[in-house]
Amino acid sequence: MTFDDLPQTIPIFPLEGALLLPGGVLPLNIFEERYVRMIDDALSCHRIIGMIQPDIHERNKGNKDAILKIGCMGRITQFHETDNQNYKIMLKGVIRFQIEDEIKNILPYRQAKIRWGEYEDDIVEDCDTVEIDRDVFLPLLKEYFDIHDMTCDWDIIRQSSCETLITNLPMICPFDSQEKQALLEAKTMDNRYETLTAILNMSLNSGRENSHKVKH
Repeated sequence: MTFDDLPQTIPIFPLEGALLLPGGVLPLNIFEERYVRMIDDALSCHRIIGMIQPDIHERNKGNKDAILKIGCMGRITQFHETDNQNYKIMLKGVIRFQIEDEIKNILPYRQAKIRWGEYEDDIVEDCDTVEIDRDVFLPLLKEYFDIHDMTCDWDIIRQSSCETLITNLPMICPFDSQEKQALLEAKTMDNRYETLTAILNMSLNSGRENSHKVKH
């Protein structure tokens, strides 16, 4: 997909805890009627939807429709319509965006006018590489997986490129919404790696402290 292919108005899908990063693939089950309509419409044109998180802080103050301003545009690369006319889709992250204005219309789902110019590096190949110290990072990751009873194929992890790890791991780890948004908004891949390691360390330190309290 090139810059010329990117729409400036997109449907948006607010979903708490869902993280889509450029280059990553997010599986979604679409069953709510308005979002089934959204997928129908997206499949008939550019296949693009925008994943964005609700603004929990504002919603707790009574603004039930509040959303954050930065999300990630995704393209539907695979879809399967189920017997009950719902969808299972695979959404591949294309580029991050910032909402300029939400569009008022009669559609059952929400649409927004967006800008993405400041995130052009998201789809420029080889413009943003990262090097990680695997001797430090992988033991950190393994301890995190062990604490959360998560399993993975460590041979695949070891063979994966740095970019693949830093893109996919944040999407599968059970981080909270704020942590996921921080990973999305990290400006560069290096920044994302720093944020990821900081989150892992904070989680492990908290787990160790809780374990210590239980023992005493």
